[in-house]
Amino acid sequence: MSKLSVLNYVSPIGEIEIQGTKEAVYSIMFSNRNEPLTRLTEEAPVQVLEKCASQLDEYFRGERFEFSFPYAFEGTDFQQKVWNALVTVGYGKTTAYKDIALAIGNEKAIRAVGSANGKNKLSIVIPCHRIIGSNQKLTGYAGGLWRKEWLLQHEKRCLGSKGGLIDERYIFERV
Repeated sequence: MSKLSVLNYVSPIGEIEIQGTKEAVYSIMFSNRNEPLTRLTEEAPVQVLEKCASQLDEYFRGERFEFSFPYAFEGTDFQQKVWNALVTVGYGKTTAYKDIALAIGNEKAIRAVGSANGKNKLSIVIPCHRIIGSNQKLTGYAGGLWRKEWLLQHEKRCLGSKGGLIDERYIFERV
């Protein structure tokens, strides 16, 4: 793997640290710093990181509904199955952990799906924020439930403004 570079992107819901190489993005995680940094590495970030930040910016402006920069995830075979299933959950839609377990052919793995979801390092792009409890309530999100709620509302707003169909299955109650 090439040298890992870091770029910090300031989003409407906090700073996001993007890590990757010249080949791919490996991590997009919310930072909990009090003051944003512009960059953690001394040299300029690679083009892939800049493309990721640009596409995140378009996402937050409601102009992008899917991502096209190269990314890669590292995890167990099970985690990768879960993350590949998460990518199939469309913009502005939600599904339950149980549905993901069924989609990967392991209906009893609901808790394991939740655990794999929590280990996703490509926030927003691998849309773990779109996964809700089977009771249709928001549950767990590494970036904080308030961010999960914000992201879901943002996608709903953007779809509504584009005249798209809106999935009303999620309920914003904290559990």
